[in-house]
Amino acid sequence: MSSLIWFRNDLRVSDNTSLSQACAKHDKVLAVFCFDPRQFEIGNYGFKKTERYRAKFLIETIESLRLNLKKLNISLLVYCEKPELIIPELLHKYEIDTIYLQTEWTRDENKVLTAIKIKSNPSVNFVENCDQFLYHPEEVPFESFEKIPDVFTFFRKRVEKFSDVRPILEKPNKKQSTNLLKEKTNIPTLKNLDFEDFQIDNRSAFPFHGGEDNALERLQIYFWKTQNLATYKKTRNGLIGENYSSKFSPWLANGAISAKTIYWAIKDFENNIIKNQDTYWLIFELIWRDFFKYVSLKHKDKIFRLKGVLDREYRWGTSQKKLQEWITGHTTEPFVNANMVELARTGWMSNRGRQNVASYWSKELNQDWRIGAAYFESLLLDYDVHSNWCNWMYLSGVGNDPRDRKFNIKRQAEIYDPENTFQKLWL
Repeated sequence: MSSLIWFRNDLRVSDNTSLSQACAKHDKVLAVFCFDPRQFEIGNYGFKKTERYRAKFLIETIESLRLNLKKLNISLLVYCEKPELIIPELLHKYEIDTIYLQTEWTRDENKVLTAIKIKSNPSVNFVENCDQFLYHPEEVPFESFEKIPDVFTFFRKRVEKFSDVRPILEKPNKKQSTNLLKEKTNIPTLKNLDFEDFQIDNRSAFPFHGGEDNALERLQIYFWKTQNLATYKKTRNGLIGENYSSKFSPWLANGAISAKTIYWAIKDFENNIIKNQDTYWLIFELIWRDFFKYVSLKHKDKIFRLKGVLDREYRWGTSQKKLQEWITGHTTEPFVNANMVELARTGWMSNRGRQNVASYWSKELNQDWRIGAAYFESLLLDYDVHSNWCNWMYLSGVGNDPRDRKFNIKRQAEIYDPENTFQKLWL
């Protein structure tokens, strides 16, 4: 019998548990990826769930994945269709007895998986793996997800003290050539997805392309060629240029690189070049990423609700005028405007920028934070459901910030853009 790997947000061949298990246990291995049309439709808040920037990055990632799987003699079938319509047919057509996939737990992903199971033969075995974490759920020192701390510092100290990061899985050996199918499917173009093609803005701080090979090249350059990792904490709040931060997040978001791969590369750097607060701080940020995944595991759909995980009441507005001013960069705050224009033109915004524009939207304008989160979901190259929605809750006073901070936008601009260089670049 054959196995099928259903790729979702684990779009790589290195350090991929599903791929490794399928290759180890089955002679015949196939793979599938679906450009789910629902991900390109207008969502509840009036924005396409996926806009052109992330769409192009995803297309590039799938092109890379197909080439890397072909080197292992594994065919990647690609469809522009709902997974629940395609995958049950593939299971039947190719006599699949086991399907491997990465675990997802948020609302939309759960609905799709349930629909696939209903339409599939009950004898098919679904094997789920948790490859999106730095600290695997079996390694974290909590009795259950309900016991996950709601404050990051408590979570971080516990996992750092009691948890281990698992080793990286190497790429599996090349399969027999009989795995390659005569059936061919096409990876869509931007035009197929109803977008016009575009060139990357030459001002962009993220001038990179999608795919595992590009992710690993970025790691090589940022760690070993430039050794910028050695100053990461000092430069991470920058606003201009490709080297003020690691820029791994878009590849992490769709799984073109794993958090473990980055972690063990940091450890290698610390052993061979330098170990300091800067190198630790990138691990610190990976733990933040894990924390928000565990927050969503604990609270489920509450991360999408107006009251957030705190069930806290605020009076939220839904002004279309304020929304358009915010989106187009026509607010009373030039620093907010510059960041919003950068996002609209490139699909990228710095971490410092994100904190300020989110705080301004929710705490200065008092607008429904979910509208802002949905706009970020649409535009950001590195959209990750857990990080995006949990960060927006955090910055809007309904999430995991025990201090409920509000940013002083003018003071932030004075500190991080004292010569107005960033604002002049975009305004």
